[in-house]
Amino acid sequence: MTTKYELVFIPSPGHGHLAPTVEMAKLLVDRDDRLSVSVLIMKFPFDSEIDSHFESLAASIAARIRLVLLPLQDPSPRTSPLLFVHHFVESHKADVREAVAELSARSSPRLTGLVFDMFCTSMIDVAVEFGVPSYMFFTSGAAFLGIMLHLQSLQDEQHMDLTRLKGPDAELDFPCFANPLPASKFLPLEVFMEEDRRIFLGHALRFRETKGILVNTFAELEPRALEALASMGAPPVYPIGPILNIKVQSEKGFEILDWVDQQPDASVVFLCFGSRGTFHENQAKEIAHALERTGYRFLWSLRQAPAKGMMKAPCDYPDPAEALPEGFLDRTAGLGRVIGWAPQVAVLAHSAIGGFVSHCGWNSTLESIWFGIPVATWPQYAEQQLNAFQLVVELGLAAEIKMDYRRDHAIGSDCVVTADEIEGGIRKLMEGEEARERRKKVKEVSEKSRKALAEGGSSYLSLAHFIEDVSSQ
Repeated sequence: MTTKYELVFIPSPGHGHLAPTVEMAKLLVDRDDRLSVSVLIMKFPFDSEIDSHFESLAASIAARIRLVLLPLQDPSPRTSPLLFVHHFVESHKADVREAVAELSARSSPRLTGLVFDMFCTSMIDVAVEFGVPSYMFFTSGAAFLGIMLHLQSLQDEQHMDLTRLKGPDAELDFPCFANPLPASKFLPLEVFMEEDRRIFLGHALRFRETKGILVNTFAELEPRALEALASMGAPPVYPIGPILNIKVQSEKGFEILDWVDQQPDASVVFLCFGSRGTFHENQAKEIAHALERTGYRFLWSLRQAPAKGMMKAPCDYPDPAEALPEGFLDRTAGLGRVIGWAPQVAVLAHSAIGGFVSHCGWNSTLESIWFGIPVATWPQYAEQQLNAFQLVVELGLAAEIKMDYRRDHAIGSDCVVTADEIEGGIRKLMEGEEARERRKKVKEVSEKSRKALAEGGSSYLSLAHFIEDVSSQ
């Protein structure tokens, strides 16, 4: 059948947003052979890995998906990551407009909408210019979406001074949670910094202008949060997840997987902190002490933080021993492995993994659920704190290491989580009746995640509703 209509996807820069966007595009074109998708990709000037990611994604896409690498922009550095991303996305607006104009000028396929990422809301203006609907792909969970909308409403409609929530006893009631939440543990730092708050909640305000919001979650994972969104004045919400790249064939051959193959089932603690997850030497030493004390087998992906004030991608330590306690690698040689970048999906899919110490990025959260691996939470950024809190409070699927961890690579600030805290979290993850109950719950939710995507499942049907809406434009 001839392609009849086209969607333009605009993900935020970074592999953590690009990869699920491409996976969603694959899902759409597989479900409807009338549809084609163009993905407009912004490249960070300091992201040396994007070219390899681009090539890998390009090799895996269907014929009706087109990846377009936009011209490189390099706006002046800003004092916070949120500000930098905001100005970086704005610098690509003209390039997006030009690409959309080219598509709009064609008679076939007909351009029927722009689907932009949660941090690209200014692209609504481009959709308005060309008279097409705008949709948002929210790459995180429904609870985080609800929190953003609620905070924005408190500020703009109820005129609450959000900075007063800094106190240790401050709590907030959110429609998407059953109980009040302590602000000190989860509230994004952006709420307390004026310009960042304006941008963070400005995105939430513009969410309301869209024709619909696709959310990378499934109804069985966040039923309360999804139900609450309607009461917050959100546009129609389509829970279509979990959207994951779970194919691990290309990961085979990694030497570290040979070591994992030799370990007993559910015996290894896997520590991995995402594409931005890095530690300075003082924190790395605390993790090492904790691992040595627990005596558990471990696989630890340790990456080096950029220099203070540098907006750069993480890298592997040239010699991990330099960041670790003297003799640690020798003493634990028969117990675990310290590596750089890790093939996370392939590792989580392995039967030897018994627990996952994670930064709680949403992709990692969904992967851990899909493979039935319980998590010890150590979120490192605002959106990860919100996701982790949803995971812990609502579902009881995770043990806690540190929920109120605060860091800012751009200005070099960092707090240190002690070896005692890390050891305690790992033991809660791996030992005792609570750990056994948690493992059982995770396995149950894992089964639900797979059923949601199967024919007739909740996410399968939700995606069908979205396709029907788009095709009727």
